[in-house]
Amino acid sequence: MCIRDRVQATEIDAIARVAITLNAGLNRVILEIGGADVLDDPAGGWDVVLAGDVCYEQPMADRVIDWLRREAAAGATVLLGDPGRAYLPKTELVSLATYAISTSRDLENSGIKRTQVWRFA
Repeated sequence: MCIRDRVQATEIDAIARVAITLNAGLNRVILEIGGADVLDDPAGGWDVVLAGDVCYEQPMADRVIDWLRREAAAGATVLLGDPGRAYLPKTELVSLATYAISTSRDLENSGIKRTQVWRFA
C-alpha cells in the first residue's frame, strides 16, 4: 500500500471522527486526528481547511464561518461543503462544484439534496 498524503484533522463529534478515520483509510492517507475545538485558536498553520454542512444552526455557523474567514486570510485554501443551509454566507464564496446527493427523508425534505463545494474568495 502506498501512503500518499499526511492529514491533520480535528472534529469535536466522536462519530464524525470515526467517519474521518475510515475515509482516510480508504484513501490511503496518514491521519492524525484530535477532538479539540479549534475555532477560537489563532489562525494559521493549516494549508487546506475542509468543513462540511456546518451552517444549519446560527451560533455554530457564526463561529465556524468566522474561523474559516480567518484561516483563508492567513493563506489557507478553505473549502466548505453545504447543501444550502440557512446560515450559509451569501457573499465571499465561490462555487466550485455541485452534486446531487441521495438523502434520507427522515433527515431532509427530499430524497435528493443538491449540495455545493464552496471556496472562500
